[in-house]
Amino acid sequence: MRELAGRLAALDPDAGEAVRVIAYFDRLTAERAGLEALVRGAAVLAGSAARLADPAHGVRIRVEPDGRRVDGPARTPVPPGTDWPGVPLGPGGPRVLWLERPGEPGPVGAMVLERAATAVRAALDRTRGRVPVIPGPPERDAASVEVLLDADAPAPARELAARRLGLGPLARAFARADGTADVADATHDSGAHGSAAHDSAAHEGAGREGHAPEGVPHTPRTGIGPAVAPLDLPYSYAQARIALRFTAEGTPADPGSRWIRAEELGGLSVLAAAVGPRTAPVPDVTALRRAHEAAPWALLTLHAVAAHTSLRTAAAALTVHHSTLQERLAHAERLLGWNVREPAGRLRLQLALALDRLHRSTPSA
Repeated sequence: MRELAGRLAALDPDAGEAVRVIAYFDRLTAERAGLEALVRGAAVLAGSAARLADPAHGVRIRVEPDGRRVDGPARTPVPPGTDWPGVPLGPGGPRVLWLERPGEPGPVGAMVLERAATAVRAALDRTRGRVPVIPGPPERDAASVEVLLDADAPAPARELAARRLGLGPLARAFARADGTADVADATHDSGAHGSAAHDSAAHEGAGREGHAPEGVPHTPRTGIGPAVAPLDLPYSYAQARIALRFTAEGTPADPGSRWIRAEELGGLSVLAAAVGPRTAPVPDVTALRRAHEAAPWALLTLHAVAAHTSLRTAAAALTVHHSTLQERLAHAERLLGWNVREPAGRLRLQLALALDRLHRSTPSA
């Protein structure tokens, strides 16, 4: 599909872009993406705010072109403009999906609306249109998870989904780098990772510096939301998505934990709202990337120093001699331009590492 899009773009830019739009929404549909992800895709691809307002299903989602969702009870919705391009979800129905810009949508905009509407209809059929009336036995069905994580879904439908999934008084949400989401009972986890702890035990044993042991397959990077009442799982999921942005691949080029709990972020979570791929990096992040380009081992070394209480424990985690770490660290400090062994310099390094991850992840991650 990418090759076809490239060839078409050389002949007709609009045709090439239309093929990319088709491939994009086909992928989201195959991954069973939720409604917010679909509206976000429409906004980003069209380069204008997109809105889904479907009273029949109780849905109202508005996403800006940069991927930020902007709606909610505290924000009074502006009625759709009469000149906004919009489409229904089915033949003869009312328009429920719009691009917030006047005039004709153009070939690409029209394709975005058409494919997004098809994907939204499939998502609604999969979730709200097919929630059973009588609760069945607990099962890990994606439809129930989607309903639980959708703040716009009616409370009775979410309560029913929680019972189907066997959730107790407390549960937490999980956001994964592959775009999937999940929930787990947290009533008896005592603040631990819940069921995720069992799934990630092998990977957490990979070492504090982020290396994965040979032969152990990686699960997707995962953000873990706080434990909340089942009806508050949309909030837990929002926090899990923030935590996901701070995860790393656990490789020398991207060292760090593949699993991050939102509760562990503290004030760092505030940075997520202000930093993204389009944000200009501060000089410390630029220096960090320059150090990695000059010395491939630099990021792994600096992460180990930032994550451990002493150089000796950092050296043990890296499985290098203490003197070797001292030599590498001295070289890395020259590349960075500051001393990371002092408290202020270590904090500066920790912030630079966090900012670098945020620069490389999107708010929808």
